[in-house]
Order: sequence, then structure tokens, then C-alpha cells
Amino acid sequence: MSDEPRSGVVDEEEDGATVAAVVRGLFEGMPWSRARELVRTGRVKVEGEICFEPADRVAAGELIEVNPTGRRRKVLPMAREDLIHVDHEVVVVRKPANLLTVPWDGDDERDTLIERTRAALREYGFGLGSKSDKQKPGRSGKSDHLGVVQRLDKDTTGLLVFARNRKARKALAAQFRAHSIHRRYVALVEGEAEAGIHDSHIVPDRGDGIRGSWRGGSPPAVAKHAVTKVRVEERLADATLVSCQLETGRQHQIRIHLSEAGHPLVGEQVYDRDYRGARIPASRPMLHAASLGFRHPAGDRPMRFEDPMPDDFRALLESLRRGPR
Repeated sequence: MSDEPRSGVVDEEEDGATVAAVVRGLFEGMPWSRARELVRTGRVKVEGEICFEPADRVAAGELIEVNPTGRRRKVLPMAREDLIHVDHEVVVVRKPANLLTVPWDGDDERDTLIERTRAALREYGFGLGSKSDKQKPGRSGKSDHLGVVQRLDKDTTGLLVFARNRKARKALAAQFRAHSIHRRYVALVEGEAEAGIHDSHIVPDRGDGIRGSWRGGSPPAVAKHAVTKVRVEERLADATLVSCQLETGRQHQIRIHLSEAGHPLVGEQVYDRDYRGARIPASRPMLHAASLGFRHPAGDRPMRFEDPMPDDFRALLESLRRGPR
């Protein structure tokens, strides 16, 4: 199998295929794992733009370019304004849509929020012990150490905190376990939602292959208690703007609770099987982490951060306010 650069135009038979499948088709005998690796490491372009997601779909007529021996993509730092707060103990960042918080595993080399944050800390002089940081480096000696204490879904935007050392990570993790972290989300949901408290036990498979609330008797050991407080902020044409405060932080908790109440997120494509109403088109699930509060790991002082809706969320909201034309 040659490692020479190759390119090709997606034909009609390949329309709708994944990027990895088209890359594999350009190289006789290429394993799936190699095709996916080439995409994830930034050595594949679709219509001149680097593509990092092997499962992305291509359309007939698009140009695919592959350079197997090209340099692995260098992680680009996030914009300076997306570093909301930086100190010796914690980093609070603004997450964009279409970006994983962390890799799935050690072999996952896709673009992620944690790598962009590390790159930004180096790029903008926020390494521990740098001139921009008045405090001394941690014992680990790593200027870009980041501890994960929370995650946001790939398409969820908004505020997230990373710890910068083990002590800070332990302190923040304890606050998350005690449910003392303040987290408020804003969401656009289908239909006329109502305020209320959603309290359930979430299981990995509710019986139809997707995550959801346990509906039987005593919940199994794998079930996780989940509580979401929902408040109606504004009623719109065929939709409702709500705010959600998390008492717990289970995977997909807000999406599950809202969908099971009959009002999936606008743009929801997973937890919407039972919804039969009209759909509002959206490029992603409309969920934004708007407010984050915790006690600082050093000194125990309260910290609170707010983040406005991103452009796509605000544009859709304004469109719904104007109503049909």
C-alpha cells in the first residue's frame, strides 16, 4: 500500500458515505483503523478544509485529499477571550459546539476542548510559573496539566472548569459529588413545556437501546439518581425557552428529562423517538451552559461565571420570536 498523497472526487455511489470510507477507497488494502487515524490526525481535507471526524458524511462532487505522510496536525489554541478565568488552581473556559470535551480514549486524536485549552495556556503565557502567573509552579512541574472534573456534550456550548493540579481536582470533584456546584443551562425545547422538577434514575439502556429513566420497580445498581429543575423563561411559536438547574450531573441528563417530559431539545436527534409534534430545524441540540459557580479550591471563596448565548442559539431564538412569515 503506497503512502503517496492521493485525491479523488466523491462519485454518486459514494454520496452520503463517511470520510473514512472514501479515504479507504482511495488506498487499496487500507485497514479501517488506518483510514480513521488519517482523518483524526488532520491529514485529510474535504473541499480544501481539514476534516477531523471519520464519521462525517460526504456528498457527490466533493474533493477529498489525503496525505498519509503529512505532519500530524498541531492543535490550535482557543481564542484568548474563550479563556474566561485562569489562575494557579483552575481554568474556566467557553466551549464551542461540535467539539468533544476530552478524547474517548488514549488512541483518540481528534480535536478536543482540553487540548485547545492546553495550547491556549501555552500560547498566551499562562503556564504555571510564567510571567503571567504570579504563583509558583505546582509540584508536578507540568505547566499544562489539566484535570477533568466535568464534561459537556459535543454539541453543547458554554462554561466548563478544568483543574490545574491534583489538589484542585480533588477539591472540585468533592463539590461535584456533594452536588454543591451551581450549573444553570438554557435550552430551546419543542412545544409548550412546563416548569417542574424531574427526578429519576437514569440507566444506560432503558430497554430500547438508548439511555433513559428507569421505569420499573427498584432501580438496578447501574442506575444513577438524576434531578433537574426546569423553569420557563419564555414561550415562543411552537417552542419554549427554559432554564435548567442541575442537582446532579448525569450523562445527557437534561436532554433525557426534557424529552421524557414530551419536549425534546430543538435539534435533538437521539432522545426524540417518542415526539410526534412539528420539528423546528436546527444544526445541533439547542443547549447552552450559561452559568457556573463553585468554591475556589484555594481559599474557599465563591466563584460565579455567566456566559451569553452563542450566535446560533440567539439567531434561532430571535427567529422564533418574530414568528412565521
